Amino acid sequence: MPLSLLEKSVNKKVSLLLKDNRVLEGTLIGYDDYLNMVIENTEETNGDQVKRLGTVILRGNNVVSITPQS
Repeated sequence: MPLSLLEKSVNKKVSLLLKDNRVLEGTLIGYDDYLNMVIENTEETNGDQVKRLGTVILRGNNVVSITPQS
């Protein structure tokens, strides 16, 4: 199920909730069978702080939820 969601979300904006309650938003460029992901134009939100991170390679076991953005 998560892989089909990721397949539909390639080259689209996604929002990811991480285990440490940070939220990453950016464009999903690619992923693998372990849900490791490459995200471009990434912004990290932690409370009221927002950081621009650029391109991020994210290990899949850190992700709690994936939300496609419209």
